[in-house]
Amino acid sequence: MPAIPKTPDEIKEMRTACRLAAEVLDYVEPFVQAGVTTAELDRLCHEYMENVQHTVSATLNYAPPGYTPYPASICTSVNHQICHGIPGPKSLKKGDILNIDVTVVTQAGFYGDTSRMFIVGEASILAKRLCQVTNECMWLGIAAVRPGGHLGDIGHAIQRHAESNGFSVVREFCGHGIGRKFHEDPQVLHYGSPGTGIELVPGMIFTVEPMVNAGKAAISELPDGWTIITRDRSLSAQWEHTVLVTESGVEVLSISSACPPPAKLITGTLATATAAAIAALPPAPRP
Repeated sequence: MPAIPKTPDEIKEMRTACRLAAEVLDYVEPFVQAGVTTAELDRLCHEYMENVQHTVSATLNYAPPGYTPYPASICTSVNHQICHGIPGPKSLKKGDILNIDVTVVTQAGFYGDTSRMFIVGEASILAKRLCQVTNECMWLGIAAVRPGGHLGDIGHAIQRHAESNGFSVVREFCGHGIGRKFHEDPQVLHYGSPGTGIELVPGMIFTVEPMVNAGKAAISELPDGWTIITRDRSLSAQWEHTVLVTESGVEVLSISSACPPPAKLITGTLATATAAAIAALPPAPRP
């Protein structure tokens, strides 16, 4: 189903919610080092949300039908973990790649969602290339967002770039509408054909969050009921932004002062406007 376009007031609230989610990633970035546990990263993010931002985590105790409550304030997916990795006592080591996925809920009741990849120390050539290509996939998907376009345009751009680089796209998980609820319509697939799917209209807000594997696309679920891994144990990467369909194109909402700029292959209005918006934001508190 198509998303219900947000009102101007709702869009303003979503800008705030998504910026706050991005600022959590800004804050935790210096702590992502060899020797730190993902449980410690979760504690740091939780305390930052609670004590500095006065937001709450959308993932803590989140329990869709058939699931046990998710036990942490962020998702931390390491190496061959695709998504929903539960923070724990295992320490990061040099060469690891890590996705941290953050969703905050503001006091006004709006959800902001974003994720980034982090490289611990010096990673392998394959790991760095996977992270870069996945980031490019996300941005190419975002660049396909425009009024009058279709959801299939987004998935096609992502799938084409991933597969042309020898990687595969996870199909069981997708982007989603977001606003006053964590997950709203529409579902945003990261594969597909151009010109298919619902038509995009101004005011729609959703995430673009491709999950790309270095090996095959097949997945498995760990016994914890949450963590998804690559079946062939190949590396996996994910990047995520929340975006708004505007009258003339797209606006990236989940930006912050330390947010990585658009991928170098993205040019034109999207790259210029996003880079300018990032530069205009005040610096987030750092440790």
